[in-house]
Amino acid sequence: MTSRPVRIGLQLQPQHADYATIRRTAAEAEELGVDVLFNWDHFFPLSGEPDGLHFECWTMLAAWAESTSRVEIGALVTCNSYRNPELLADMARTVDHISDGRLILGIGSGWFERDYTEYGYDFGTAGGRLDDLAGALPRIESRLAKLNPPPTRKIPVLIGGGGEKKTLRLTARHADIWHSFSDTDTLRRKVGILGEHCAAVGRDPAEIEISVMGKADSRDKMYEIGARLFTVHAGGPAPDLSELREFLTWRDKLNA
Repeated sequence: MTSRPVRIGLQLQPQHADYATIRRTAAEAEELGVDVLFNWDHFFPLSGEPDGLHFECWTMLAAWAESTSRVEIGALVTCNSYRNPELLADMARTVDHISDGRLILGIGSGWFERDYTEYGYDFGTAGGRLDDLAGALPRIESRLAKLNPPPTRKIPVLIGGGGEKKTLRLTARHADIWHSFSDTDTLRRKVGILGEHCAAVGRDPAEIEISVMGKADSRDKMYEIGARLFTVHAGGPAPDLSELREFLTWRDKLNA
C-alpha cells in the first residue's frame, strides 16, 4: 500500500460562469486548502445549455498561474488533438515558469466530437486518437528537454483514461499520475493491469499516483485500492464548494 498522503483536487469547470466568478472561485478554493486546481480542455459546455458560456483551457491556466500562489494547476485533461506536441510542451514550460513550478501536465486522447467538428480537427477513431497520443508523448518529452530556459522541475504528467491495452501502457511509460473514471471494482482490476504494464517496462507502479473523481459513497474503498488524489467538481453559474469543504475535512483526518 502506498504511503502517499491524500490530496484533494477541484475541477473548476470553465462553463456557464463569467471569468470574474471563475477567478473568485479559484481564489476561494486555494484559501480553503485545495491541493490541485483543474479545469478542462473543451470548447463548449459538457452539461447544461450546450451553447452556454465557456472559456478556453490553457489561456485560463496561464491566468491561474498568476492569480494563485500555492495550489498546483492543470487540465483534467488536455486534449492531445488540439495542439502540436512541441507547442504544447512550450506552453506547459511557460505556465510552469509563470506558476513557479506548480503545473501538472494533464493529457488524454480526446473524445468530445463537437469540439473537433466545430474547430476543424479530424475526429477519426478512438484507436487512432490513442495512437496519436502515443506518438505525441515522446515529442513532448523531447521538446521539454530542449527548451531554453528549461522547466523549473520535471513537470508531472497526468494521463487520463482507462484503456487497458493502450492507455495504461502509455501511463506506465510516461505518467506520474493516472486519472481513472472507474468504479471501485473496475479500478481494482485496472490497478492490477497497470502494475503489469509497469513490470513490462521495469517501473515501480508506486511511482504513479492514482487519481479518481471524488464520490463520498466510494472514496474509502477507492482509498483502500490505492487512490490518493480525489477531485470534486464545481461549475457555473454559481459554483458550490460545499462538497470540496467536506472532502478537505476527510483528507485532513486521513493525513493526520
